[in-house]
Amino acid sequence: MMLTRLYTGTDSQSHFEEIEVPFESREDFGLFTLPEMAKAVFFREIPPGWKYSWHNVVCREYVITVDGEAEIEVGSGEKRKFGKGDILLAEDLTGHGHRTRVLGKKVWRQVFVTLP
Repeated sequence: MMLTRLYTGTDSQSHFEEIEVPFESREDFGLFTLPEMAKAVFFREIPPGWKYSWHNVVCREYVITVDGEAEIEVGSGEKRKFGKGDILLAEDLTGHGHRTRVLGKKVWRQVFVTLP
């Protein structure tokens, strides 16, 4: 499974990278990833047109878009859209950070899984 990682590079700028999470067979139970410890799970809704200026995440977290769409921009000017089913591993705890805006006319709904 592919997901997008948002991280701080050696240049103190946030960057994107695509990473693949490998699956292993558990016989009749299907394919699974290795378990990863989680600290908390919460849900968030953000209205259309919402914008959040440059910021960093407060902790490592998975952000899973359930509905709606948002755009995240990093310091280089690269922008990526995240829609229903997209998974972001947000790890840019330091540096310049990223900015976010909700696209379209739908509420952006997310599930956050914070990591220790």
